[in-house]
Amino acid sequence: MWPFGKSTADRVKDAVNENPVLSPLGLNISESRGTVTVTGEVPRQSVMGLIGAVVEGISGVKSVDTSGVTVTQQAAAPAQAAPDAPAATVTTPIQSPADTKMEAEIKEIEDNSRVAKAVLKALRGNVELADDPIDVLQSGKSVILRGVVDNDHEQRLAEKLAREVQGVASVDASGLRVAAGAKELVKEKDASTGDTVYTVKSGDTLGAIAQKYYGDAAEYKKIAHYNNISNPDLIQVGQKIRIPG
Repeated sequence: MWPFGKSTADRVKDAVNENPVLSPLGLNISESRGTVTVTGEVPRQSVMGLIGAVVEGISGVKSVDTSGVTVTQQAAAPAQAAPDAPAATVTTPIQSPADTKMEAEIKEIEDNSRVAKAVLKALRGNVELADDPIDVLQSGKSVILRGVVDNDHEQRLAEKLAREVQGVASVDASGLRVAAGAKELVKEKDASTGDTVYTVKSGDTLGAIAQKYYGDAAEYKKIAHYNNISNPDLIQVGQKIRIPG
């Protein structure tokens, strides 16, 4: 359940899988200390910019490494004339209508993704929202806010700021939940994986921790299984517990 149980890498994967151009490519994604590494193959160079635009809209991403992505479609090199042959007119290959359409679609999606990135920047620049775990995705010229805020005021403020960004046609804030103390719940992270980590305090039970993160104490079984805790009644103060998605 985002935002509490999903690492940065998992949320980036969600964003990539929801993009109509990137989803079919089967790209591999990992994350460490805010740097997202993408590997795999793309059909054309223009897709590289799209990867960066989509990934950078995810909260917690500091940089994107696409050095491991290869482009499979290479531009044809002009034929070399023989030394004694008369000079020939070099013609540039004409793109097919399908290629032209694909390039236009990629350009439009990339431009829209940059708008989503601008929305994220606006949210991060607001004192009240800066520490809230909010992702910004795009769907056409609309942006999607996904995550959690501390109260109704912050929810309305996030939607308002998003609408004020140039290029935004509409805002879908249905995935932006309100949970008191949200900033504190996601404050502690594993720097290498981006996983949400909770430090057990005096009086805590797995049921109480599950209630905080999922709104359902019965989800303690999921937490116990994920952390290899054989006896849910035996947790200790100071113990680090990862919160699964």
